[in-house]
Amino acid sequence: MGRRHVQVIHDLGQELVGVCDRSAQALNTAAQESKIPSNCQFNRAEALFKQTKPECVIIATTAPMHCEYTCLAAEAGAKYVLCEKPMAISLAECGKMIDVCKHNNVKLAINHQMRFMEPYTEPKRIVNSQEFGGLTSVTVVGGNFGMAMNGTHYFEMFRFMTEEEPYEATAWFSQEKVPNPRGIEFEDRAGSVRVTTESGKRLYMEVGSDQGHGVKVIYACRYGQLVVDELAGTMALSVRKKEDQGEPATHYAMSSLETTKKIAAADSIQPTKAVLEALLNGQNFPTGEEGRLAVATLVAAHVSNEKGHIPIRVDGDLPLDLAFSWA
Repeated sequence: MGRRHVQVIHDLGQELVGVCDRSAQALNTAAQESKIPSNCQFNRAEALFKQTKPECVIIATTAPMHCEYTCLAAEAGAKYVLCEKPMAISLAECGKMIDVCKHNNVKLAINHQMRFMEPYTEPKRIVNSQEFGGLTSVTVVGGNFGMAMNGTHYFEMFRFMTEEEPYEATAWFSQEKVPNPRGIEFEDRAGSVRVTTESGKRLYMEVGSDQGHGVKVIYACRYGQLVVDELAGTMALSVRKKEDQGEPATHYAMSSLETTKKIAAADSIQPTKAVLEALLNGQNFPTGEEGRLAVATLVAAHVSNEKGHIPIRVDGDLPLDLAFSWA
């Protein structure tokens, strides 16, 4: 992902003053791919910050280093920090990142990209139309993609789609841990999660360890449904005819209008470019507070699973210092 960020920097016409990686092999690969000169290559973040004095810093490491590097960047004089998700490995670290950036007058963004992606902006426009009658629930059915690695994206998507904060989370995790190619020290969870807002809107995420294919999202509304195949870039719409909108919800088998349309397939480059551009412009970027909210929803899900699958308040008394092995 760090190499994709280098491409984004070049695409935006920004000056790349340095890249840092503890792995000499990873640093060499990025340097050769993007023709990064040797005097811009570092194996210690402290040296990079001291010698280059960057105005904007992108943190694309694994999650355990997000807090340390974000705080180092803020204290070294950076004015903008874009950090990958999940934001951190504990709520305490999320809070520290937010506090240090505020103290140093640094704008902090977390790379949750949904507000810039057609697979979410177009469904949001449609479900909020009079024709569809407003969103009631979202159901994500996917392969074994990890609650932290990808699930946090959907927690932020749910907040974006409903414009409401998650209120409660209930979880049923698979027994198996999700293996991670970044190293054996990392682990994630699979399974099922139910998230609700205070007004009653629902997110269901079904990504069990025994599921190995695809990602589809169903948006259910008062008068219709949207089914988005995020990997194929297709959207199927089914909606009641206008003259039948007054019929009760129990008449769920009314005749309908069916259409299918193409949308942009999932991509990491263009949405990341949009996030960075929004951060540098200082408006409509995914904030540290929104990144923390996604982590809090995930922590609430972990607590729910451990406590026998009871609903856990996202804004409640969650364990702040409990650290997870997310990548």
